[in-house]
Order: sequence, then structure tokens, then C-alpha cells
Amino acid sequence: MTKAGKGKTRRSQKTAVPESAPIKPFLKGRVGQIAVLLVVGFLAMIVYRISQSPIDKTPAPQAAAIGGPFTLVDHENRPVTVDYFKGRLMLVYFGYTFCPDICPTALTDMGNALGILGEAADKVTPVFITVDPDRDTPEHLKEYLKFFHPRMVGLTGTPEQTAAALKAYKVYAAKALVERGDADDYLMDHTSIIYLMGPDGAYKAHFSHRVGAEDMAKGIQKFL
Repeated sequence: MTKAGKGKTRRSQKTAVPESAPIKPFLKGRVGQIAVLLVVGFLAMIVYRISQSPIDKTPAPQAAAIGGPFTLVDHENRPVTVDYFKGRLMLVYFGYTFCPDICPTALTDMGNALGILGEAADKVTPVFITVDPDRDTPEHLKEYLKFFHPRMVGLTGTPEQTAAALKAYKVYAAKALVERGDADDYLMDHTSIIYLMGPDGAYKAHFSHRVGAEDMAKGIQKFL
């Protein structure tokens, strides 16, 4: 009888374990859910802080700051300021006449885009501002621009004047000497963006390199 009693006691102790076993996974599930919620909440807080960071707000001020006053000389050797273009849209590209491929492509697209617009293009002045004033004289600009559009205005000036225009339009440009080492035979690294400026001289839009004449024309049409 004593042995049987001990057996019952052992069985009762064994059965107590299965009865409490379902509690463990339940607790684990709750702990897991809480951990997930904490992680999600922490990530959401990080995303919120990043979205409020001034870094994400810089593009708008940069776009608004594109453009500004300049004093240059056109391809007819006449002094020109930004006021000369007021009341008309300006399609502006910065490049240089010795450019082997990028600049001719951009200027060709500009001319073709104006051709697509037809009579509406009369409200737009295509402008080419050199980043290489040492070689791009007014006379040289005049001969070069004949190949692209009859109304295209070429602008040059002193290194200081062109540097001021580059700064106003947030354009990068720097000499890159050719391997031969000839100081007069060099290429220019420069930003290749076409800017559309409004009748008041304010930035409206821009077109990246190789955007194509048709897409450029559609972009200009929105502001005519």
C-alpha cells in the first residue's frame, strides 16, 4: 500500500507539468509580440527623425536659388545682362565650343526642341554660356552657333564674369589637360544640364543630358 501511495504521488506530480505547459508558449508569444512592437516603434521613430532632418529639405532651396544676375558679352560682342532676357523663357546650357560630343548633342537637342514647338518657340530664347572664356571669343561663338539654331545667343566674358554666371546656376567646370601636355589643348569637365528659366529669370525646370528633343519640347510646352 505504501508503494502504491508513492506511485500515485509521482503520477500526480507528472500530470501537473503537462497542465502548465501551454502557459510557456503563450508567454513566449506575448514577449515576441512586445519585442516586435518595440522594434517597429524604434524604426518608426528613426524614420520620423530622418524625415524631419534639414538634409531632406535642401533640394527645394537649391532649385529656387538657380539663376541670378550676370554681366557677359554676346556673340555679337555686345554687353548683355540677365535683364536682356526678361519677358521671355530662357533655355540655358553651359558648355564650350571645343567640346567633342556632349555639348554638340545638347545644343542639337535644344534646336530640335524649338523646331518641334513651332511658332510657340518664339517665346523661348536658347542661350549658350561658355565655361571656357579663354578660347571662346565672341567671334568663335558666332561661327560655332550657326550649326544649331539661328536665334541661339552665345555668351562669354572675362574668367571672373563667367565664373559668376557658373556660380549663379550651380554649374561645375574645370580644365582637364590632355595627355600630350599642351597647355592650349585641353578638355573641360562641366555640368551638362539644360535649364529652363521663366520670364522673370526664375528657375522653372531642367533637362538632363540626352533627354531628347521631344521630351524637352513637352517640358517647355508646360510653361508656354
